[in-house]
Amino acid sequence: MENKFKNWLSSKYLKGNIKNPNIKIGDFTYYSGYYHKEEFEDICVRYLLGDGSTKNYKEIYGEDFLFDKLEIGKFCSIGSGASFLLAGNQGHNNKWISVYPFDSEIFPNAKDGFRRKGDTVIGNDVWIGTEAVIMPGVKIGDGAIIAARAVVSKDVEPYTIVGGNPGKVIKKRFSASDIEKLLEIKWWNWEIEQINEALPYICSDDIDGLYTFI
Repeated sequence: MENKFKNWLSSKYLKGNIKNPNIKIGDFTYYSGYYHKEEFEDICVRYLLGDGSTKNYKEIYGEDFLFDKLEIGKFCSIGSGASFLLAGNQGHNNKWISVYPFDSEIFPNAKDGFRRKGDTVIGNDVWIGTEAVIMPGVKIGDGAIIAARAVVSKDVEPYTIVGGNPGKVIKKRFSASDIEKLLEIKWWNWEIEQINEALPYICSDDIDGLYTFI
């Protein structure tokens, strides 16, 4: 298989290069996929309607069907082989005696066990490590860090570091007051010129300096 990335230092911005209408990506978010060779949409996004194999999903499910969506904010860094699992429980209902999704053409009395878990939403300036797994319907706040190979099944608060399987909070990146300031100013929404001017603060731990700057 031809590697879509030149080397482990190479990465690709995702906005403008996504085909699935149910994926929304913010400015400057990138995927570094050298070790898994394939494009972000082909290997990282799993079970999401609207991909190449399910392009006629609206004809099958109708215009009013609630589709899962994957939304990723601005300035996010996504490591090689990270996975975003969609499609809720994928028809495996763990409250029933059997979790098997029976084919209704073979078993006409089968019930549909599918249950949505909602959109998966990743905030801004989030770092997702290599081979991390983000489960359906999870919300990850701005500035969070997801450790390599973490399995995230619960929402993650802003500026929180999560690792392990199941994913657990390791620590907050900053104090509560500093996090409040960062969420107030939302630097990722500034114009490029303003971000560039503020980079001496953004590329430091001087949160008060950045807050005073803006």
